[in-house]
Amino acid sequence: MTVGVRETAETLPTQPGVYLFKGENDRVLYVGKAQNLRVRVRSYLSGGDGRYQIPQLVERIRDVDVVVTPSVKDALLLENELIKRHKPPFNVRLRDDKQYLALRLDPAERWPRVTQVRRFRHDGAQYFGPFTSSQAVKSAMSTLRRIFPLRSCRDAVFRDYARRGRPCIEYEMKRCLGPCCDLVSEADYAELVRGTTLFLRGRSDELASQLSERMREAGEQERFEEAARLRDQIASVKNSLERQSVVSDQLVDRDVFGLVRDGGEVEVQVLHVREGRVIGTQGYGFSNVRVDDGEVMSSFLGQYYGAGQGRQIPAEVLAPMEIADDGGLEALLRDRVGKKVSFKVPRRGPLRELLAFATANAEVGLSRRLEARESVDAALDELRERLDLSETPRRIECYDVSTFRDSIAVASGVVFQDGSPCKADYRRYRIRDAAPDDDLACLREVFQRRFARVGSEPLPDLLMVDGGRGQLAVLVAALQDAGLQCDAIALSKERDLESASPRVRRSGGLKSERVFTPSRANPVMLAPNARGLLLLQHVRDESHRFAIEFQRKLRAKLGMTSILEELPGIGPTKRKALLRQLGSLRAVRAASEAELQAVPGISARDAATVFRFFDGAEHPDGPDRRVGEDGAASEASERKQAAQKETDAPT
Repeated sequence: MTVGVRETAETLPTQPGVYLFKGENDRVLYVGKAQNLRVRVRSYLSGGDGRYQIPQLVERIRDVDVVVTPSVKDALLLENELIKRHKPPFNVRLRDDKQYLALRLDPAERWPRVTQVRRFRHDGAQYFGPFTSSQAVKSAMSTLRRIFPLRSCRDAVFRDYARRGRPCIEYEMKRCLGPCCDLVSEADYAELVRGTTLFLRGRSDELASQLSERMREAGEQERFEEAARLRDQIASVKNSLERQSVVSDQLVDRDVFGLVRDGGEVEVQVLHVREGRVIGTQGYGFSNVRVDDGEVMSSFLGQYYGAGQGRQIPAEVLAPMEIADDGGLEALLRDRVGKKVSFKVPRRGPLRELLAFATANAEVGLSRRLEARESVDAALDELRERLDLSETPRRIECYDVSTFRDSIAVASGVVFQDGSPCKADYRRYRIRDAAPDDDLACLREVFQRRFARVGSEPLPDLLMVDGGRGQLAVLVAALQDAGLQCDAIALSKERDLESASPRVRRSGGLKSERVFTPSRANPVMLAPNARGLLLLQHVRDESHRFAIEFQRKLRAKLGMTSILEELPGIGPTKRKALLRQLGSLRAVRAASEAELQAVPGISARDAATVFRFFDGAEHPDGPDRRVGEDGAASEASERKQAAQKETDAPT
């Protein structure tokens, strides 16, 4: 910290606002909010307020900027936006919930339905969640469709069945009331929507009470079928209530936050209590946290209830300690729900026990996370030692090529950081120039395109390719051509050389794997249960899955769009030329290579690509490999590719 920073702190305004501590090159180190900017910044620099201070932060501060806001509530909103934009290293950053699943229900639709989404939008719809696992979503959807059989089909499918005049099989299975064919009135359907909303909001007692009243009225009016249906709904709702944990006799909606810490590792656990019952939990882990617990809790809550998160705001929030908030968060939540939201730090009684419940869950979450990290660290250290790597491979990239019908090739690049997938960094590649049936040429093109972006996407600690020595040679050559250095390996399954069969040899029920490195003539054979090998297999399998998924998406797309759109090198101009010259897609499929080459604008290479793709689909002297029948061609191509990868002869 420079003398100029202290002088700047003395001249700061005393109004509410946001302050930004900056280091070298104007990098934002920390963003905070305050009711009084001058007092808050001076407290950091002097360390006289008794809080846990951050010596590393203070030493690195070179400047401080402030933004004055009308109120501390506005400062809270601005703080959250600046944290997302600058990603300061000394702030606790809550991951964006777009990666979590949630349920969406739009009451404005004529026939609303519940859908799964990953992003909350300001579109007037109601959002429920987020759910931390797909299994939780499936369980919720299964329960909902049994109790409240709303339609599940897309609008296009709904209109199709309405045109046909008969409902789908969901109606026969009593999982839909057939609104497409007017088999349910809009009023009755609206009651199902209201019940769904109450159920997802956790207000099950209120829902059961309303259903009981409607059942009584239906019985008095001798609408016995409706009364029986309501009776079954009440039984299902009460059955779901029995599976929930009752933690309080007070029917108050609460969010309970537990926090535990082990050095720089922090775990926050959230219990969602609705009508005295725990209806869900969420855990959040943070590493390298260098602020005190009060700052952690304040920053976490501001982001947790921030704009765009779509979370239900309860009447009470229980926290394990006082938060440095100056009332901004309470004011913000009060404006959003139109009533007071209480923040409490319970010291005794049932609320203290509830807080201890959340803290115990946080301790379990932190313990599991630390154990998993120790296991990953051991696996990475093993890989560095056994494969003679220059550094511990904390960041690994793996590449794989998948060919479709020997005409369209795609590739995948997946990224793992400390043993966990970084899906935001995954990449998909459409092979543009290499021949689709040449696996090594496809890999060469992928690596050339990857290394061209090394300025914006630095190399990882370890580059990995799914294949044998030939694939590794391509990777090493591409690194040398680009003037780059990086540890590189290839992983392939071992073949039974004695019988010269592509059958995978198994040992103890586990596949034998070979790890090829540039510095060794023979592959490294890791134990089948070695942590390092299991990690490499996980990375390789994820790369293969991602490539196959991309290929299958293209295959599905072929059934909905012109096949010509999926051919590499055949753009809109060439497609129009082919169709204009030959008259139709069927004629293009039946054309010979010479006829294709005679089309203006179509080169010999383009003609060969188109002919090779359709060869066998319309020509009687070739194998029948049409898309959408049995996928045998794709499977044969995959077997051919796998056999090529297992070949360890140099290219």
